Amino acid sequence: MSDLAITYARLRVTDPSRWLATALAWRRWATLAGVLGTDLGRLPARLRVSWSGTAAAAAVTRIDGLRRRLALFRVLCWRADQALSEFAAALGRARALLDRARAGARRSGLSIDDSGAVRGRPTEQAAIRSVAADLATALEVAERADASAAARLAGFADVPPTPVATSFPACTATPAEVRRWWDGWTPAERNWLLVTDPAAFAGADGIPVADRDIANRLLLDDRHSESDRHGAGLDRLRARLADDSGPRAYLVSLGLDGDGRAVVALGDPDRASHILTHVPGMTSDLASLGGELTRAERVAVRAGELDPGRTTSAVLWLGYDAPDFLHEAFSTRQAVDGSAGLRRFQESLRVTHDGPPAHQTLLGHSYGSLVVGTAAATEGLAADRLVFVGSPGVGVDSAAGLKVPADQIWSTTSRTDVIQYAAVSPRELLIPDLGLPDRSHELWFGRSPVDTGFGGRVFASQADAGHLGYWEPGRPALDALARLTLGEKP
Repeated sequence: MSDLAITYARLRVTDPSRWLATALAWRRWATLAGVLGTDLGRLPARLRVSWSGTAAAAAVTRIDGLRRRLALFRVLCWRADQALSEFAAALGRARALLDRARAGARRSGLSIDDSGAVRGRPTEQAAIRSVAADLATALEVAERADASAAARLAGFADVPPTPVATSFPACTATPAEVRRWWDGWTPAERNWLLVTDPAAFAGADGIPVADRDIANRLLLDDRHSESDRHGAGLDRLRARLADDSGPRAYLVSLGLDGDGRAVVALGDPDRASHILTHVPGMTSDLASLGGELTRAERVAVRAGELDPGRTTSAVLWLGYDAPDFLHEAFSTRQAVDGSAGLRRFQESLRVTHDGPPAHQTLLGHSYGSLVVGTAAATEGLAADRLVFVGSPGVGVDSAAGLKVPADQIWSTTSRTDVIQYAAVSPRELLIPDLGLPDRSHELWFGRSPVDTGFGGRVFASQADAGHLGYWEPGRPALDALARLTLGEKP
């Protein structure tokens, strides 16, 4: 039997949900080990109350060693979880392609034999080619996924007996320099580095996303009790990290200063062919993370439905202090402050990516479009396409002011989106009769990107979307956003 026939036979009977259940089991083992580690962490203080001397010191040292071993066990559990979650997702896409091929064969009166060959009459060559293309892509996706998962899982047993000591690159190091430094360690040494000092790597641009996810998960137990005001937001975040009903969540960054910040990827962007970075707008914070994650996730899921042959990761980038009140939203200060971090993050996605460069789409919603526009006004932004949704202006008056080709700048604003009226420029408020087609010509932060004079490209969204309805399932705007993420025209 040929390799093609073997892969086809295996794909026909495989159940991606079983692999996902296995991934979830490893994730739960990591949680259990965290509880045990927390309990062990309380023992030294209790021992010192009634016990001192050499034996007591030796016992404390032993407990600390056990805690580190438990932390290392958690790292390995998450490694297995990551590998198997991505494997299950890839198998799901392969099965979707296989189902599409079978459905196409049935419609055209064709058959697929046990070797995976498409059979039909000579007059049906076009249909045969279409079905065979879907089938070939399905088998290619499955084979790549199998090889990747096997390679990732094979290295887990290589664990050095003692932790390694190191010094982290200077704070001025670029993401590329950080990546080169990280690549200088073996996989087993990297695991120990994450165990011994997760805080050094949790927010470091240039460290691969899967590694940052592990560092942030190790820190999350402590951060959960740091601030009562973030309790509800952290609870929702932890629930999403444990969830298995959608793409696996990667905690790329977490900050509890102010209203809270977080960067969460849905699907591993370092292994995706297409990456959407979603930058939310006014009032976004840790407490509202759930809604923003849902919007980003819907784009990734829809992109996978439209083209199962390609991998898509959606990243919610709430890495800036979004305005809470109107007087803050009328200022560019928070957009300027956030744009530097966004540029560095986008650069990090480039340097940590495995394989050929991914197609990177950067989407700004509401005030987030000003953050994106500010980041794109300077050369060197790592983004192939910009998308502005419900924008109050992007900081420039034309696409020529952004360092991305004009034909890769797309915008939409629903007819019922209040932003086009709430963000009218002071000039139009003072001189309302300018003979313009509507009051959205000049907005608070520059000419509206959906205006023909801006010079970018416009895509349609449903008239009743309001300010938050662009991501409603089954509606035109969501399909457009998914196609734009895939590098297509909406």
